[in-house]
Amino acid sequence: MADPKGFLNHGREVAKSRPVEERVKDWNEVYVPGSLLPIISKQASRCMDCGIPFCHNGCPLGNLIPEWNDYAYREDWGAASERLHATNNFPEFTGRLCPAPCESACVLGINQPAVTIKNVEVSIIDKAWETGDVAPQIPERLSGKTVAVVGSGPAGLAAAQQLTRAGHTVAVYERADRVGGLLRYGIPEFKMEKRHINRRIEQMRAEGTRFRTGVEIGRDLKATDLKKRYDAVVLAVGATTARDLPVPGRELKGVYQAMEYLPLANKVQEGDYVTAPISAEGKHVVVIGGGDTGADCVGTAHRQGAASVTQLEIMPRPGEERNAGQPWPTFPMLYKVTSAHEEGGERVYSVSTTHFEGDEDGNVQWLHLVEVEFVDGKLTQKPGTERKIPAQLVTLAMGFTGTDRENGLVEQFGLDLDERGNIARDADFQTNVPGVFVAGDAGRGQSLIVWAIAEGRSAARGVDRFLTGASDLPAPIRPTDRALTV
Repeated sequence: MADPKGFLNHGREVAKSRPVEERVKDWNEVYVPGSLLPIISKQASRCMDCGIPFCHNGCPLGNLIPEWNDYAYREDWGAASERLHATNNFPEFTGRLCPAPCESACVLGINQPAVTIKNVEVSIIDKAWETGDVAPQIPERLSGKTVAVVGSGPAGLAAAQQLTRAGHTVAVYERADRVGGLLRYGIPEFKMEKRHINRRIEQMRAEGTRFRTGVEIGRDLKATDLKKRYDAVVLAVGATTARDLPVPGRELKGVYQAMEYLPLANKVQEGDYVTAPISAEGKHVVVIGGGDTGADCVGTAHRQGAASVTQLEIMPRPGEERNAGQPWPTFPMLYKVTSAHEEGGERVYSVSTTHFEGDEDGNVQWLHLVEVEFVDGKLTQKPGTERKIPAQLVTLAMGFTGTDRENGLVEQFGLDLDERGNIARDADFQTNVPGVFVAGDAGRGQSLIVWAIAEGRSAARGVDRFLTGASDLPAPIRPTDRALTV
């Protein structure tokens, strides 16, 4: 235990955010650079090194949280980095993007503010990069086996890195023009600057992983041809089929899926555009969907100079305290104010969109909505509550329903799907097609980044066992696992 009285002597402190009026003028990360390091030792000392560390169960990766908290408290950054990387390939991603179910499971959180696990994690990895403790891990010998990984999001990158380090020759295929998947084009720059991805890719290249961008399996290269070229294939193609809103006026110009809108803003930061082809500048923006993707749209609209931003959610506003149905150590649904919400805009709960109204040129101008309530367990419209709000740009951020079926990948491989439309797999993450494995959202359904990395690591073990007959690679989860966070 780092400090037996740490949680008694120190309150919870989190990373400081830059002033709103400053950060909405740029795309840099919202936090004050260097603000964590002076306080992180004391924050790590609040960890009680519990006899049963429920934070382990809260984290799908099984991160060794009390161990690296102790090293961070002692400012032994090299040892802290080693313990952090023992279970997580990319802690700089999770330390910035994960909603921290580990903190919801923190024993201290029963009656006090939980340990700032996420802030400690990101401090350790940022320090490790600064001091040169993150180096390529080149395999001592090659197996002679080849693996194709389709998709370069967190699941695909984790699987590729694990398999490369095991000595296999790995090529990652990405249909976009740059590596990173949703990390690259779905997550705004103000949540995670893309330099964090770039330096990991360079580390992976140095280890031997090869990357093939601009190649869509199923269209540019047939799945059957890919399988002939490689000894094994890992499908980490995500769940990119967005849920739509089939209401009158959906066809109007100015109504877009979130993943049509967000990537263009990121491409501006990459230098591909001077201004985004779809921009919120000077427009009344409505975001439909109250989750993290919706918040990303809100923050992006602020930085593009929207006239107003309104976020709609069909469900009631969550409470600020756990309810009886979500007791500790489960991950509770609580009212959350993200950095994007701090920057302005209005959030409206318990409403449903009935239709869109456009002008004579077919551009959306108004969104009509109605209040809803639960009646006998069903959402029902409340008579007399209809109204309309200005809407010159609408983004649909209502989640995803499964993997892409339009490119022919599923059919060309001959893959079975489960009852939810995800690619089915066994306990080794192998599909019904021998040698073809699946990891991440494509097999699990839309989920968290920490689950994606855990699935990538676990699938890598299944592939390694398939290729060699045995594997020493860690496998934090099985496809049927459900942590306390679900």
